[in-house]
Amino acid sequence: MDYKQKVTAALTAALDGQLTADEISNKIERPKTSDKGDLAFPTFTLAKVLHQAPQQIAKDVAAKLDTTGFEKVEVVGPYLNFFFDKNAFSEETLKTVLTEGADYGKNEEGAGGNVPIDMSSPNIAKPMSMGHLRSTVIGNSIAEILTKNGYHPIKDNHLGDWGTQFGKLITAYKLWGNEADVKRDPINKLVEYYVRFHKEDVEHPELDDEAREWFRKLEAGDPEANKLWAWFREASLQEFSQVYDELGVSFDTFNGEAFYNDKLEEVVQILKDKHLLVESQGAQVVDLSKYDLNPALILKSDGASLYITRDIATALYRDRTYAPAKNLYVVGSEQAYYFKQLKAVLTEIGLPSASKLQYVPFGLITVDGKKLSTRSGRIILLAKVLEESVKLAGEEINEKNPDLPNKEEVAHQVGVGAIVFGDLKNERTNAIDFVLADQLKFEGETGPYVQYAHARAESILRKAASVDVKAGGNEISDPEAWDTIKTLADFPATVKMACAELEPSVIAKFAIRLSKTFNKYYAHSKILAEDAELPARLALVKAVSTVLKESLRLLGVQAPDEM
Repeated sequence: MDYKQKVTAALTAALDGQLTADEISNKIERPKTSDKGDLAFPTFTLAKVLHQAPQQIAKDVAAKLDTTGFEKVEVVGPYLNFFFDKNAFSEETLKTVLTEGADYGKNEEGAGGNVPIDMSSPNIAKPMSMGHLRSTVIGNSIAEILTKNGYHPIKDNHLGDWGTQFGKLITAYKLWGNEADVKRDPINKLVEYYVRFHKEDVEHPELDDEAREWFRKLEAGDPEANKLWAWFREASLQEFSQVYDELGVSFDTFNGEAFYNDKLEEVVQILKDKHLLVESQGAQVVDLSKYDLNPALILKSDGASLYITRDIATALYRDRTYAPAKNLYVVGSEQAYYFKQLKAVLTEIGLPSASKLQYVPFGLITVDGKKLSTRSGRIILLAKVLEESVKLAGEEINEKNPDLPNKEEVAHQVGVGAIVFGDLKNERTNAIDFVLADQLKFEGETGPYVQYAHARAESILRKAASVDVKAGGNEISDPEAWDTIKTLADFPATVKMACAELEPSVIAKFAIRLSKTFNKYYAHSKILAEDAELPARLALVKAVSTVLKESLRLLGVQAPDEM
């Protein structure tokens, strides 16, 4: 029962063409508290059209309204406040949630369309730091949200496994490296060499020439360069997989930049055939002045490729392989200009899916107010943060519930979930300053708070295991339940909005709101009182548990049944 649609229809009829149905629908608001109605319509806009005071317009419109199906409609100043039929709304909402279960809110708007998601993309031979968290968890949640909306996401970990940094790394290894040291502690040793290179090249700029020469050899297929590259890549992937396992994130492909190395000649040929390549100071560029953008540098003067050369090859491959409905790049906000250039070049080429390329930016993550940088050696390892979070969650659980079975498993779910939720509750374009202690609090807008609300609902259901909770006959007269029921009814629209905006925080904020309304209900109501409405109250608890668990799943967070 779509009450917003009912309000829109009633107002459209009463206003007799003064505003369109869409204009009315866009102006309908949700009052802050239920005592002011469930939906409200402000009449300020009509004052200009009707040349009357909004308060008078509200009274006049109310007199013409068909209020069938509403409990009542009240005029409060310039507002028309609509109150739903609580019994009918409650019964229908709870019946729908209990009948559909985890599929509640699922829709087929995506019609099975393929959506490659370029995400995570750590650089080989560098550890996964806190700087890699955002692309990984945002991309993963967007994939879950897309699936819920009927799309077919393809999570592509576009590894940074090519480029001039490998020339630098090979140079550093040849100068200062030791095979036994690297085999013992691959990533840390390789990072140590990389950081040293950037310190030394300040005094010795000739190191950059040597690095460029090694990368040129790598591109040309030099056996020694390729052997070192393959070794660095394999060692890195083994370490990355441990972090991904901890986060519960998997991928459909690991086609890094190197995968496209043999596809670059075709890119250059296409650009030549379309007369798009122009020589500039010995380099090859695409003029993008008609897009009000700087030229896109495709090949350096020494013939070496760049990120954009490989990204054009990637876009061609994805276009041919997936015929994408959308083509998403979950990459930091600082790359906005670059993606405008990439999209412009793909448009010039005439790539069918160029218009479907969508850059999904996210804000910077800092730790204690400081930016992270591998080059300068300021790295906070993601694996270490996850480990510390799980440890602290375990201590908290030991203190609150020492007899809890599966304590280690729950500590892992809470510790990792706290970090993932702590990121995703923020609008993705906002910058985040990460403070672990804040993420792990069991009160406030945190992952553990939402997980605890779910565990509380499950605890109530275990205590009432003998009561038959049915999907139907769920009229509930308790006024304290009303905000929770209305919030449950919002979930399908929330799922659609999160997909339209590619914004996991929409789901996270919904989960917080549902947890708050449920906790308030729990505090004010005797849920387990043995009376005629007990099955209805338990139906509400079951619905809350179902929707909280599904909300957390869409964020990539687990929902323990006990905490």
